[in-house]
Amino acid sequence: MGYLRAFRIGSSALSAQRLRLDTIANNVANAETTRTDTGKPYQRKDVVFRALDRRIPFADMLLINRTVGEKALSLNGVEVSKIVTDDTPGTKVFSPSHPDADEDGYVTYPNVNLVVEMTNMLSATRSYEANLSIVNSARVMAQRALEIGR
Repeated sequence: MGYLRAFRIGSSALSAQRLRLDTIANNVANAETTRTDTGKPYQRKDVVFRALDRRIPFADMLLINRTVGEKALSLNGVEVSKIVTDDTPGTKVFSPSHPDADEDGYVTYPNVNLVVEMTNMLSATRSYEANLSIVNSARVMAQRALEIGR
């Protein structure tokens, strides 16, 4: 039962970090996009995580260490609750010949900072690797437990 829980938690984190990496890659790919379908420059996106939980009967509380009132709280992983748009303004560059220049000759570029995006990508990659290690460890433990039963 513990192995299945470890797989569920690890796989939910892998999915969440994959979506985070996809969002970061989208930000990097659009770092120079000065006009989107809305006619405005691209605005960077970021993911917001939330813990998955479920309430289980008080009698099963002995299996877990956390209690909340009459129910025990069992954490079951993580999910992306939403993808938010960063509304900070982008940089303005004087380029009167650019097709997206305003009447003063300035072009507004996306608010994507490549250093921040690369740092976020490194963090997401490390988180993904850590969760993959958890899933692999649970798999090995489950295999060894099956071998003991033979």
